[in-house]
Amino acid sequence: MATIADVAKRAGLSRATVSRVLNNHPNVTEDKKRLVREAMESLKYVPNTTAQRLRNQRTDTIAILVPVLTNPFFAYLLEAMDMVATKNHLQLLICQTRYSKQKEMDFLELLRTKQVDGLILTSYENEWKKIEPYSAFGPMVLCNEYERNTKVPIIRMDQFEASYIGTRHLIEQGHIRIACTCGDKSNLAKDRQAGYRKALVEAGISVQEDWIFSNVFDIEDGKRVLRTIMNLKEAPTAVFTGSDQVAAGMIMAAKALGKNVPDDIAIIGFDDQPIARVVEPALTTIRQPIEELGKTAMEVMIDFIAFKKEVNHQEILLPYDLVIRDSTMSKLKSISI
Repeated sequence: MATIADVAKRAGLSRATVSRVLNNHPNVTEDKKRLVREAMESLKYVPNTTAQRLRNQRTDTIAILVPVLTNPFFAYLLEAMDMVATKNHLQLLICQTRYSKQKEMDFLELLRTKQVDGLILTSYENEWKKIEPYSAFGPMVLCNEYERNTKVPIIRMDQFEASYIGTRHLIEQGHIRIACTCGDKSNLAKDRQAGYRKALVEAGISVQEDWIFSNVFDIEDGKRVLRTIMNLKEAPTAVFTGSDQVAAGMIMAAKALGKNVPDDIAIIGFDDQPIARVVEPALTTIRQPIEELGKTAMEVMIDFIAFKKEVNHQEILLPYDLVIRDSTMSKLKSISI
């Protein structure tokens, strides 16, 4: 961590001059002030007196990094976190990254500069080796998204196993031509795709790489991919999606094309958001424990802040459920859970 001596060396000034700048001494030229400010910024230096004061002063604020607020999954996750935070007289600072690496790094600075007491990441865009050093400045928790090699606590669901079970359900309905949609290149998306692949290989079904669609996030993406699928020479008869929003978009597009769900194409979602019960046919999906994810992440964070526990790696795996509805079952076999 940089010291006042490092700032003085970088600025080409004496330590006494740097000290006068930090203490707003009147007899310092603007040029020297500029040199000191530039040196401080390049070294990411926080004055010792300020750092000491801030370390002893709680903000009672937790920063939550989310990629987008328009995805209901993150809205419900935030609501669960806020319930626990409110009970403990804490407030949330919601930081929407919009999948921007730079915005994510800017928000991480809140922890380094002690503007928040802790930080929870529900997803991340940068390489983990760029993010983890910030955990030295305060407690950090990963919720939903995860990193395999980290000292940061993780609260998550087994995405690999859930995706395997979801894909196996489609195979059990007699499907052998099964497409898959997933998000970006995160560990979560990789594990979902790996679970899908395992189910196919285990059943002796070849994986068709051109039936795997990446960067699919919302209803409009679902509509687009469904239209692409139906235009294939040998179209899949089922789709395992990584989102109820995507699955809902697919059902809408299938109807617009005059296709029957599930007879022409079966569709399974992920999350069990309210839209899964609103669309027609009702959506088979993987129910994520969204409320428990949010509550547990906040409880872990509060333990670190309130009891000043040392932040050590721990991984809490929460259960999931396969919820079978009409979008994957013929009317004669349909059941609703």
